[in-house]
Amino acid sequence: MKYKLLCSDLDGTLLSTKSDVSAYTIAQINRIKQSTRIILVSARMPNGMYYIQRDLGILDQPIVCYNGALVLDGTKELLSVTVPLKVVQQIHEVCEGFKTDMGLYAFDEWHVPKASERVEKEIKYTKTNPVFKSTLRTLEEWEGRKIGAHKVMLMGTKASADQLMPLLNKKFGNEVNLYRSNDTLIEIAPKSVSKLTAIQKLMGPGEALQDVIAFGDNFNDIDMLSNVGWGVAVSNAREEVKQIAQSITSSNTEHGVALYIEQHLLI
Repeated sequence: MKYKLLCSDLDGTLLSTKSDVSAYTIAQINRIKQSTRIILVSARMPNGMYYIQRDLGILDQPIVCYNGALVLDGTKELLSVTVPLKVVQQIHEVCEGFKTDMGLYAFDEWHVPKASERVEKEIKYTKTNPVFKSTLRTLEEWEGRKIGAHKVMLMGTKASADQLMPLLNKKFGNEVNLYRSNDTLIEIAPKSVSKLTAIQKLMGPGEALQDVIAFGDNFNDIDMLSNVGWGVAVSNAREEVKQIAQSITSSNTEHGVALYIEQHLLI
């Protein structure tokens, strides 16, 4: 098979560890990158993606951040869509009754109210650092700056996430996209964007979705994998993702993306 674009999720997919790509993956990307554009597509912030681009030798390519809410090509901003601050404030009010912290992301800013095990993991895995500030103070400052959030991360317990997810879907499902990252995390993104819409934004002359092969593992990858030319799930993906994928490769820890590239992609 030969494709013009390869689009891959990072965490749980391209990354063989919690934070890095393997030498095998780097070698396989190097083998095809002269004939295939390599686009990283993630829920991460830009600073959590640049070092991976650098390791892969693809800093000349655009990146899709925040599940498609921010698309960058070097220093050039190709797309920026945020959750309106009023909606973020309303979500915060709903969450106050639950044991849930709110992480707020805009461009290369990440604000959290306090340190926690989850925040420490995020720092370690994404190699980025947050600003520690109360959520109310951050929201007040962002209101003054007239900016919204590219992503909101709700960090709680499994019990609080179980309660919040249907509640937030009911109240805000028409205004935002909500994804359950894992048992304790809920990610919130602008309604009008997804990984798929971001990829469509990056289509160049003579390129179409049928020219794209994509890799993913989680709910926020379903739209992308379902609509590109060939969607591949890693074996550690959620069952719902594997059901819609056209192929299943090995797990991320077994370098599944690199293995699929080596076995199936032509130069």
